[in-house]
Amino acid sequence: MNRFNDLTDFSTDEIGSLLKLANRLERNPEPRALEGKVLSLLFLSPSLRTLASFQAGMSRLGGGSFVISPEMSIHGLETRPGIVMDGTAAEHVREAVPVIASYGDALGIRAFAERRSLEDDLTDREFESLASLVNVPLINMESAIQHPCQSLADWKTLNDLEIPAQGGRFVLSWAYHPRALPLAVPAATVQMAAQRGMDVVVLRPPGFELPEPIMEKARQIANETGGKVTETADRKEAMEDAHVIYAKSWSSTSHYGNRPGDQALREELVDWCIDEPWFDKARADCRFMHCLPVRRGVVVADRILDGPRSVVLQEAHNRMKVQMAVLHQMLKN
Repeated sequence: MNRFNDLTDFSTDEIGSLLKLANRLERNPEPRALEGKVLSLLFLSPSLRTLASFQAGMSRLGGGSFVISPEMSIHGLETRPGIVMDGTAAEHVREAVPVIASYGDALGIRAFAERRSLEDDLTDREFESLASLVNVPLINMESAIQHPCQSLADWKTLNDLEIPAQGGRFVLSWAYHPRALPLAVPAATVQMAAQRGMDVVVLRPPGFELPEPIMEKARQIANETGGKVTETADRKEAMEDAHVIYAKSWSSTSHYGNRPGDQALREELVDWCIDEPWFDKARADCRFMHCLPVRRGVVVADRILDGPRSVVLQEAHNRMKVQMAVLHQMLKN
């Protein structure tokens, strides 16, 4: 494996093999598997789980890692092409990224969307520009439109819970958040659930429809796996017999890049906070999923997060497990 960027780059069988490897490493650790290997980690966006899980996973496999971020030890990175660097940034990514990559055997990059141009973010323009500077195996640790590590962990969580693929109903629901957030997690999540072969419903208020290229890709995947992908603003319709509700906020696509427009639209939607009444039509054992971090009392009620429906901590722990499998597959000689 030379690049881990998009789950749809892999067949269902290949993903199954990665998940089996994750389970095997959990049962039978290999503390010297990556002895002498170094993982370089470049964080252009903040992180808790991604940073900690990659460092812990690499250590458990016997390797080492180092972290670079603008907030740590460097004096700002310039990303714009053709810029005269007479401002605060002291280094350009065109020099920084190849240098960082050269110090390790693989490189992970995390770079959020700027949310100025929907077209640029849908094509992952910034991440692909950074990737073009790298000549070692590369891991996408979240970009404008991808989050494969989270999606692989979510797939494992669904398997661990024995939630059926064929016939399992997966609801990806928009939830209120005071800020406009990126599309990476919802885009990756709807495609993951479709790739698993599930009946996927995107529940969202008007103005927060996922972009058509994301939905079309998910529908094409579902056609190949025997799944189904639909979209609705009707909560009861979406939650009918649901096995899972996965909550996430994202930017208004009707006001993308327009913060005042987005803010005005979402201010009317504070009631989109997941609480027990949402589950009235769902299965009795319907689970709640979220990638974290999550705002209590804003995105979801405490009684859901602290109750038996929530599997958010299991998802977070699975991040380390599946990333160990990715690292093992990528770096083991």
